[in-house]
Amino acid sequence: MAAVPNPDRPVAERWYFRHAALVRATHWINAVCFALLLMSGLQIFNAHPALYVGEQSDFDHPAMSIRARLSENGLVGETMFAGHSFDTSGILGISNEDGQISQRAFPSWITIPSNQDLATGRRWHFFFAWLLVLNGLVYFTWGCVRRHFDRDLLPSRRELSHVGREVLEHLRLRFPRGVAARRYNVLQQLSYLSVVFLLFPLMILTGLTMSPGIDSAVPQLLTLFGGRQSARLIHFFVASSLTFFAIVHLVMVLASGVWNNLRSMITGWYDLGNPRTPDVA
Repeated sequence: MAAVPNPDRPVAERWYFRHAALVRATHWINAVCFALLLMSGLQIFNAHPALYVGEQSDFDHPAMSIRARLSENGLVGETMFAGHSFDTSGILGISNEDGQISQRAFPSWITIPSNQDLATGRRWHFFFAWLLVLNGLVYFTWGCVRRHFDRDLLPSRRELSHVGREVLEHLRLRFPRGVAARRYNVLQQLSYLSVVFLLFPLMILTGLTMSPGIDSAVPQLLTLFGGRQSARLIHFFVASSLTFFAIVHLVMVLASGVWNNLRSMITGWYDLGNPRTPDVA
């Protein structure tokens, strides 16, 4: 990418090649896969909007459920979690669709397909799940060969000692600039390591545990997760954690410089800024 010369900083110093081509490609494939997996997964959840602990469904005692309930004031949306109920009318349980009340756990605008269609939702989910697995294997193999994980993502003791300071800086929306922006900060490192080595593997393994065919071939998965229904419960909350990560990630991208971050994830080049800019701004 051609950089505009700056009298304050030579082009070679100002523009930093931050992301390799494979990292950029797998990042965007992951983003598309996860969005479609989430939307098709909510379609599947809507077919039976309750979660349980153990091997079998205990319909009278779900760990979590989202439903429509008839009250003295009419239909209301109710979300129940760990024995506590919350009125979620208009968002979860019931929603207004084209002027009509729809009894659905998650509204149509966030599911694929938008109408209630379990079979199609499952096809979308399984296709993009396997694409995500293949894409993840490519990224993981590259990361091991290029030592990306230990060189770029594994924090040092010194970096770990700055976790508290980094949290405060992020809450104040102050982000690394200049040379400090060449390396992931410790919060990014811990977040990315958690996603790559904990959340995504958990999501994949619990998803496989819900397949009767996989359970027959690898019954140890049922023992590992405490039953198929427990695996479904864990799968839902891991997906929720990944969604939370994605939302925070997008907020940080917007707050720290949307065009600079997008440029670096599309072309690889990141603008470090003026040399007189403090390390944190």
